[in-house]
Amino acid sequence: MTSDYQPFVAPDVDEDIAVYPGTFDPITMGHLDIIQRALNLFDKVIIAVGENVAKKTLFSLEERLEMIRDCFPPGDTRIEVTAVKGLLVDYAYTRGAKAIVRGLRAVSDFDYEFQLALMNRRIEREVETVFLMTGFRWIYISSSIIKEAARHGGDVSGLVPDHVCERLRQCYLAR
Repeated sequence: MTSDYQPFVAPDVDEDIAVYPGTFDPITMGHLDIIQRALNLFDKVIIAVGENVAKKTLFSLEERLEMIRDCFPPGDTRIEVTAVKGLLVDYAYTRGAKAIVRGLRAVSDFDYEFQLALMNRRIEREVETVFLMTGFRWIYISSSIIKEAARHGGDVSGLVPDHVCERLRQCYLAR
């Protein structure tokens, strides 16, 4: 019996690359925890910032990209921050990524993420999905919860990087 399976050959890439997608509105310490842990598994992590038409974002795409870039030392070649449109799995494949990294906080996240992983696998078999559990100290936070707390004057310091905390404060003071 013959198989139609063809082994994956990455396009001229000598490093293990993962793509970590999200809206990152704003980036949180939980996101940064996942990125750091992904860097323990992969040579490079591409943070793929997308527009989600189902979500109304507080920050523009450019602002989100800037806030994420400000989380990392200039010239860090293990991190790339970029805007992405279209199918993420197609983008990951064209970049030679071996995996899409997804963070999980709770069982409720798993059902949706599992469906996405199966669809991505159906579209592009050579790109795996890697699930990383959010660190225990960040398991209760999300960008939505952070924005809601900040909107009502809550102290979100320590839950987001300092420069993001300041941007949230400025944003809600202006309203």
